[in-house]
Amino acid sequence: MQLSKIADLYKLIKQQKKRKKLVLAVAHDHHALDATYKAWQQNIITPILVGDKAEIKKIAETHTYDLSAIEIIDEKNKTKAVEIAVRLIHDKKAEILMKGNVDTATLLRAVLNKEWGLRAAATLSHLAVFETENYHKLLCLTDVAMNIAPDLKAKVGIVNNAVAFLNNIGMEKPKVAVVAAVEVVNENMPATLDAALLAKMNERKQIKNCLIDGPLAFDNAISTESAKHKGIESPVAGDADLLLMPNIETGNVLYKSLTLFSKVKLAAVILGATAPIVLTSRSDSEESKLNSILLAAVAK
Repeated sequence: MQLSKIADLYKLIKQQKKRKKLVLAVAHDHHALDATYKAWQQNIITPILVGDKAEIKKIAETHTYDLSAIEIIDEKNKTKAVEIAVRLIHDKKAEILMKGNVDTATLLRAVLNKEWGLRAAATLSHLAVFETENYHKLLCLTDVAMNIAPDLKAKVGIVNNAVAFLNNIGMEKPKVAVVAAVEVVNENMPATLDAALLAKMNERKQIKNCLIDGPLAFDNAISTESAKHKGIESPVAGDADLLLMPNIETGNVLYKSLTLFSKVKLAAVILGATAPIVLTSRSDSEESKLNSILLAAVAK
């Protein structure tokens, strides 16, 4: 299935017979609570709120939200609230974890707890999904937020996380472009060497359920004209579903460039745990927060 718009995700959610439970860790947060409440109103998820109940209700009152039908677990201590939220996922009482009014390090520390944590893969990674008027389908980026300077092994994990998730939401064989500064292998540029190895590993079925090519520069990864101009013959070039970033700086700059300089719709999740994790920031738009919950909810 080719997903061309974020709205296509709404079509997928409508096919689900039962709404997934989302647990909002440290729920007394204006932005996260707002997105969660709106997702509930739109029948995307069923929420469980964990945090300071008095503060949660105070926030709800300022927005005139009716929380009477929503489960609230009262826990004022943020660390304990995060543990309760993570344990709910671990015990299969909820299927999506979302960060509220707590720092990311505290949340991830709980996610990685060896006794009751949620680690499912060797690598946790970030997946961003963009809808832009300048591209013919949804464009995914990984990793722009979690892995600083991934080596080849980490990049394999990042690709596997993203591909498994995209397969899960209907992309049977996503096209993965391994991005570098140039589209030829250069022994002085490690990103190009990793790209060539990843492409060969995919060819030899060491990385499955996708089609990988690289190294590809950003322009020929997303532009057929650019690829033809460079003489690149590839089923991925100009038609990539997923861009694998060489490092966090490149990914972060591209992510922010797309959000600031072009009209985009955005959704993002953290992968590699037993459940998708929604980690929104205050700088994310309200629409992006809601889209991120939607993205987490459409996974089977």
